[in-house]
Amino acid sequence: MKKKDNLSNSIFDIISNVADKMDAEAYVIGGYVRDLMLQRPSKDIDIVVLGSGIDLAKNVAKSIGDHVHVNVFKNFGTAMMKFDDLEIEFVGARKESYRSDSRKPIVENGTIEDDQKRRDFTINAMAISLNKKNYGELIDPFDGMKDLERKIIRTPLEPGITYSDDPLRMMRAIRFATQLDFVIEEKSLEAILQNKERISIVSMERISEELNKIILAPLPSIGFKYLFDTGLLKLIFPEMAALQGIDIRNGMAHKDNFYHTLQVLDNISDMTNDLWLRWAAILHDIAKPATKRFDPEVGWTFHGHEDRGSRMVKKIFTNLKLPLNEKMKYVEKLVLLHLRPIVLAQSIVTDSAVRRLLMEAGDDIDDLMTLCHADITSKNQLKVRKYIANFELVREKLKEVEEKDQLRNWQPPITGEDIMKAFDLKPGREIGIIKNAIREAILEGEIKNDYTEAYTFMIKEGERIGLKVVEDNL
Repeated sequence: MKKKDNLSNSIFDIISNVADKMDAEAYVIGGYVRDLMLQRPSKDIDIVVLGSGIDLAKNVAKSIGDHVHVNVFKNFGTAMMKFDDLEIEFVGARKESYRSDSRKPIVENGTIEDDQKRRDFTINAMAISLNKKNYGELIDPFDGMKDLERKIIRTPLEPGITYSDDPLRMMRAIRFATQLDFVIEEKSLEAILQNKERISIVSMERISEELNKIILAPLPSIGFKYLFDTGLLKLIFPEMAALQGIDIRNGMAHKDNFYHTLQVLDNISDMTNDLWLRWAAILHDIAKPATKRFDPEVGWTFHGHEDRGSRMVKKIFTNLKLPLNEKMKYVEKLVLLHLRPIVLAQSIVTDSAVRRLLMEAGDDIDDLMTLCHADITSKNQLKVRKYIANFELVREKLKEVEEKDQLRNWQPPITGEDIMKAFDLKPGREIGIIKNAIREAILEGEIKNDYTEAYTFMIKEGERIGLKVVEDNL
């Protein structure tokens, strides 16, 4: 099967010529070939050679010119180089064996057939020859092309062995199924279920890397359903698995918060590619199991789940080895505030309520509104239309108040130093009382958000609580 048209980039001719001079067999293999057949863009090229990948890389770089730099990783027997906007990795063909307590293989030199057998999935085991005798020929011993056509994720060898040897492949299977909208083959799915406990030997950093790729897929719910059904989710992210289920008491039930969360995640994925906003969607109701109560009058309640959920974010990020930086704080904030615009949309929108929301959300107000819009998942279309119409009123009010009061990322116009100087005070409770009074006066619209009005208000408030202005400091 000739695929010369698929190897149009000049780098393949260069590698072919160099390999021919070295009398070495070389192949393009793995994800680049898969994406080539799917007509998906790909900038990562894996080259496997019968012999030394490092030597081939150095000779290819030399033939291109002195400006090409090769990064050599002797311990792994690999080398990497960049060509235009492509990143190319060279490695010698190998075969692998595994110990039960590690996903790191014992590696030895092998043939192209050995190298294809060690690949995770049939669609990633295809190779294209760069050798003069059969340049462009597809080497596909496990029918990867058929699996691409049938949209199936399947392992080259017996799936139980594949997943037991390297349990990260279970996450990768689910990730590829999610990204490509493929189905995991039945035997493979059963093998993941049987081997799920083996995920414990994989570092959480690698697990979260795959999890984030699932989250960034066009329809992330596909991956999370697989993770839940195979039991992997309960092992790697138990807080999310705990959302699943419906309780019924006195004929009153609550919605399944797991599937509701997946709907919110899919909704927000239609609106944004932002990973951390998608994480906020995943975690917005994460504390509902912990705050669930039954009230005979009103049914199931989840009072305070936004506050409890916000406080759960740090522990979840710590467990998943996600960054404990401003990204985490952003997610904490959105989880804490996610009910606020919804409450506004259900009632008369006052300037005061909008000012408070703007002050707390700051520059994240637009993302918060996006999250809340995604959170509308009712099957009652009349209810949905009403919510959306009310949301538009809230958006207009936000825009109007922001233009007038400039409260986004609000900083008090009067500082503690201003108060201490005016009344000749040392640090103490009076300063906090006055600052809070100024803040409330601005939020309630009693004074404008500017220095002059706030200063006048400060003087009056200070006198009200028994302070005297030091005239020399005015």
